[in-house]
Formats: sequence, structure tokens, C-alpha cells
Amino acid sequence: MAKLIAILNVIAWSGFWAFGYLALSSDPENSARMVIATILAFAGAAVGALAYFWLVRHAEEIGYAPRHQRKLPKNTDPEEETDALS
Repeated sequence: MAKLIAILNVIAWSGFWAFGYLALSSDPENSARMVIATILAFAGAAVGALAYFWLVRHAEEIGYAPRHQRKLPKNTDPEEETDALS
């Protein structure tokens, strides 16, 4: 499954760059082609980003990449605590 997602990731980012270039370099008078290329570029970027995030999470789960701490460290010194409302 991970290899399939990795292939999807490469294809999606390739579509993003290809259709993004077409959207930027197309003739301004032909706005329909520009809009379609922009939508396809956005879809490629969205699918590529989601596939990348899935791959990162999968790499952490299987132990290939180290897990990152996703929590803020707890402040144990009561003198340094500040009250945001005061």
C-alpha cells in the first residue's frame, strides 16, 4: 500500500507542476484553458500533499523515521507561569 501511495504522490506532484506551468504560461485570452489547468494543478497539489502526509505518518509508524514530539513541554516551575487573562 505504501508503494502505491508513493507512486500516487509522484504522479500528483508531477501533475501539479505540469498543469501549473500550463496555467501560468497559457494565453490570457483563453481563460477557460487557464481555469481548467489551475483547477487540475490545485487538485494535483492537494492529492500530493495528502499522500505525502500519509507517507510521513506511515514512516513514523513502521519505525523508518523517528517520531516527532507533537506536544509542548510542560512548564514545571510555578514561578514562571503566566496567566494570559490577567
